[in-house]
This record gives sequence, structure tokens and C-alpha cells, in this order.
Amino acid sequence: MLKNILTKIRMGEHFMSKKDFAAFLEVTEMQINRYEKSAQQPPLETAIKISNKLNKTVNEIWSIIKE
Repeated sequence: MLKNILTKIRMGEHFMSKKDFAAFLEVTEMQINRYEKSAQQPPLETAIKISNKLNKTVNEIWSIIKE
């Protein structure tokens, strides 16, 4: 299972609403909601685009956790 820190980044570093954050990352608000809850994982290409926009590596944003 993958875990991410998108909510922490959005609230702690960018101070954005989900709507604004989604627009900034060029995804829908529904997608960012699913990504933040780890209900859905973005395709690799989208994950790379998100990490580039946030100036972070994919590994800094997403990590594998053992269940």
C-alpha cells in the first residue's frame, strides 16, 4: 500500500484549498481528494508531474507502507 504526504504539503507548505491545489497540480479536485486519502494512486506520469510541480521527488511524496 502507498501512503502520501499531499495533505501535509498542501496545508503546511502551500496553504491552499483542495480546489486551488488541484488546479495548481493540473488534476481535478476529485482526483486530489482520492490521492490525499490514498483511495487511488495516480498514474506514474501524473505522479512525476505532481512531484515536479512541488519540487519534490516521487519518493518524498509517496512511500510504501507494510500492512
